[in-house]
Amino acid sequence: MGIPAIGLGTFRLQGQTVIDSVRNALEVGYRAIDTAQIYGNEADIGQAIAESGVARNDLYLTTKIWTDNLAGDALIPSLKDSLQRLRTDRVDLTLIHWPSPGQAVPLAETLQALAEARAQGLTGAIGISNFTIALSREARALAGADAIATNQVEISPYLQNARLAAYARESGLHLTSYMTLAYGKVLGEPVLNDIARAHGATPAQVALAWALQLGYAVIPSSTRRENLAGNLKAQDLRLTADDMARIATLDRGERQADPDGLAPAWD
Repeated sequence: MGIPAIGLGTFRLQGQTVIDSVRNALEVGYRAIDTAQIYGNEADIGQAIAESGVARNDLYLTTKIWTDNLAGDALIPSLKDSLQRLRTDRVDLTLIHWPSPGQAVPLAETLQALAEARAQGLTGAIGISNFTIALSREARALAGADAIATNQVEISPYLQNARLAAYARESGLHLTSYMTLAYGKVLGEPVLNDIARAHGATPAQVALAWALQLGYAVIPSSTRRENLAGNLKAQDLRLTADDMARIATLDRGERQADPDGLAPAWD
């Protein structure tokens, strides 16, 4: 199963909030859920899935290995802990959440452990997140270009990541866009609102449809059932070439996720 075009993001959602979000998402039709060890919500998500009655084989689960667990002897035990919290014997995709700060753990070591996790059946696919062009190149050279299922990076109308996007297009590297709505900041954007009116859509649907039409997977999060359902409908929205060109002009390099000590030297 390839990476679904749209999934549920769960960053910053914990406890009953994330349980409700996952439950509502599954009820309105989501079948992909994205989490991470550092989010502290894997157990809540495991509970919500278990209570949903949706068969495990119908779901696509992604988690991300935190930087503390990138060493060869730590990665698989940490992933097994994640699986226990998620109440499953495997995830469908495991990502390196951030490049090892200061390259403390060699990328080759982490990728070897990930390949071993895949060989053991603990994960269906492996990938990277927040990787620059140079790091993406290195990962693909080490693991094999086809072995890296995606690079999950911040992409929104306000941060279009043009250089990385061009590299991905040319090299065939799949991208997953996170924070596609820039924490909701793009929802007030006049251009998106204008396009939304023309299509009888919402600004959120326009931003998500824009990313989908560029070939990215998207993982928007929401705690409101109507927004969850609305976001899912972005898959049915077809933007015109003119719409896409107008959105292309909104890029202002405005990054939401740039944590000190973690962020690499962005392209």
